[in-house]
Amino acid sequence: MSSRNVLFATLLASILSGAALIAFASHGAAQRRPSPAPIPNDAPARPENGTACNYQEPIDYLVRENFVVKWRQPAEEQAVRRARHEQAIRWRTENYGYFEGFGQSSWNRSTPSDNAVRARFMGLPIRINEKIVPALACVEEQIRAECGETYRPGRLSGLRTSNTYHNGEVSNHVYGIAVDVDPTLNTCCMCVAQWGDHPLCQREVESIYERMAMPSCWVHVFERFGFYWLGRDALQDTMHFEFLGDPDHILKSQGPPPARTAEGTPAAATP
Repeated sequence: MSSRNVLFATLLASILSGAALIAFASHGAAQRRPSPAPIPNDAPARPENGTACNYQEPIDYLVRENFVVKWRQPAEEQAVRRARHEQAIRWRTENYGYFEGFGQSSWNRSTPSDNAVRARFMGLPIRINEKIVPALACVEEQIRAECGETYRPGRLSGLRTSNTYHNGEVSNHVYGIAVDVDPTLNTCCMCVAQWGDHPLCQREVESIYERMAMPSCWVHVFERFGFYWLGRDALQDTMHFEFLGDPDHILKSQGPPPARTAEGTPAAATP
């Protein structure tokens, strides 16, 4: 090989080696686990409710953080959480439909897809469970009244026909009771590695609101009407709202949601 060819080969090897190192460094940076963002406890006082819907809180045992099992938990706590998870699956099945592999079909002969309808939210189409359509309409009414027009979503995700959770969990999307707002703009930094690579996840922030485009006002409005914001969960899924209230008491005409015991069952009426 001529000295000229040797020089060319040496330079090429050096360039390729440098590119590989840059790619490796970039890959390593991309895989850095994001730090959880602080979640402000800043919900304003609830205004007088002029909508057709009741204000209501999520039912405790339906909230993911209250039933997810973590390996560091004592065995007794894990058992309590597994029972709570089964209770949550039964509730969702009885109210929204049987999803294969979770619960029993005898609890509800219909499926979530049977009970899904096409609706609209903030001008965009979405397929969701028919029962929660009124709640979403009241959320939209209140957002338009309180939050202004500075944010217009471009994409929604509702009912899914396949489960996106693992480890025995089932997503509320399969029941048609979850809504994702602009998934590419409102992050889920702690979900999967690819989402954790989002530039907003890779820098330190003073508030989780800095990791989403949606105004915090939207969060506060959703939460009044029985929706749980998964931005408060360990996943920090800022795009995601799930209806965990009582679907039989969404409208004021249906009466207020019953008070519940610590186990989530309706409390006995005081004589």
